[in-house]
Amino acid sequence: MNRILIVEDHAIVRMGIDFLITDMFARVEVQQASTFSATLEILSKTNFDMVMLDINIPGGENNRMIQIVRKIQPAIKILIFSGLDEEIYALHYLNAGANGYLSKGASEDDYKVAIMSVLNDGKYVSNKVQRLMVKNILDNKYGSYNPLEDLSKRELEVMYLLAQGKWTKEIATILNLKETTISTYKSRIFEKMEVSNVIEMFRKLELYKTEAQEN
Repeated sequence: MNRILIVEDHAIVRMGIDFLITDMFARVEVQQASTFSATLEILSKTNFDMVMLDINIPGGENNRMIQIVRKIQPAIKILIFSGLDEEIYALHYLNAGANGYLSKGASEDDYKVAIMSVLNDGKYVSNKVQRLMVKNILDNKYGSYNPLEDLSKRELEVMYLLAQGKWTKEIATILNLKETTISTYKSRIFEKMEVSNVIEMFRKLELYKTEAQEN
């Protein structure tokens, strides 16, 4: 019997995935968590075959969550499912140790394939990400055209919030950091991405997404 933990802060999404999984397997145990602290408590008590982990959950720490979960259950398979653009974020989370990355906007069939693939084979990426990975291997250009490769985990987090239109003060509140610290991260992001403002940063992200989709 498979044991799967769904980690998602929106109840309606958890219920939908729970229903999908229950319909897929004759024998399966599904549990749910809406915060990262609740996730760790459940993992400390019950062994699971797989955790479906949303990136943006209360108490979460982006891709550090992968390491934290594996400290509790080293053999657990981790399927990230997120609303973040997979062309930009999937490889980052796969490199951090996730077994798969699934877009929340994927079809029901894609959800089923992703769940079965991670449980059976330990890996899943969409066709888009597969093409991107193949291109990276063939021409070894990922480092040159991916503006995110040199960003740290925290810088990626700040960049994502900036791209959402958040102000420095808002980001400081969300991440529980000082405004001066956020300003420092912002300067580093601009320097590494070779831009001078948020608009240029956003355009560069969009340019990268377009290039990734075309390839």
